[in-house]
Amino acid sequence: MTSLVDVTTLAHVLRRAAQTEILPRFRRLGSDDVRAKSEATDLVTEADERAERMVKAEVSRLWPEALFIGEESVAADPALLDKLKDADLAIIVDPVDGTFNFASGIPAFGVMASVISKGETVAGIIFDPMGDDWVLAERGGGAWLRRPDGEMLRLKTTQAVALEDMVGMASTGFLPKEKRAEIMGNLAKVRYSTNYRCAAHEYRTLAGGHVHYLMYNKLMPWDHLAGSLISQEAGAYVRRFDGTPYLPHHLDGGLLIAVDKGSWELLRREVFTV
Repeated sequence: MTSLVDVTTLAHVLRRAAQTEILPRFRRLGSDDVRAKSEATDLVTEADERAERMVKAEVSRLWPEALFIGEESVAADPALLDKLKDADLAIIVDPVDGTFNFASGIPAFGVMASVISKGETVAGIIFDPMGDDWVLAERGGGAWLRRPDGEMLRLKTTQAVALEDMVGMASTGFLPKEKRAEIMGNLAKVRYSTNYRCAAHEYRTLAGGHVHYLMYNKLMPWDHLAGSLISQEAGAYVRRFDGTPYLPHHLDGGLLIAVDKGSWELLRREVFTV
């Protein structure tokens, strides 16, 4: 499926925002440039806000018919999310995914965007400012690593393995308290589980064939729409905990991504017993 938005053009918009508003502030943030939102680890920085404003202005110029939804725009106006379900065309942006890492001087953060058409995710982009490259996908067209010189490398998830040999990422911080200890105990059944506090890099790692699963409980569209489409196009099986497909308007229900359906079912039964 061809997106209504030129994905290469949008990818370069994200890159320009990173180069002009994000990277110059990395490890140079002042005390007044970082603020907590819902909790001490939920941060917003001057870079987030300036990058989003730049991307929004470019999106409005290039695709004026598109509804623009950014993480920081929704923080200012939560009602904006209600418009997504009925939008003919929407562009959703996370200006700095992994803000905690960015504010801590850890070079694991990304810029993400997804394109939504009539309730379906049709394109996703994850830009790595430190590596200066993109992982991107259009529905039905595969997942690709695109380098700045235009070279393209098709991405594919790794092969399935036994439960005890699986490695992956699980974001357990937003699980219900009564289930968190159980899930963390269950994770002893796999070989290795961690998380980068950055969905952008976690999705890139899975799509690149390096891990077997990802798990998230909190679903905000800027965090997961791009990565879930990229994962699917790389060959992964992506479903909410109840086995239903993940759609742009979903804000709950959890998300489990695995290299194939069999691995998904095994992880859901043995580990992620939410």
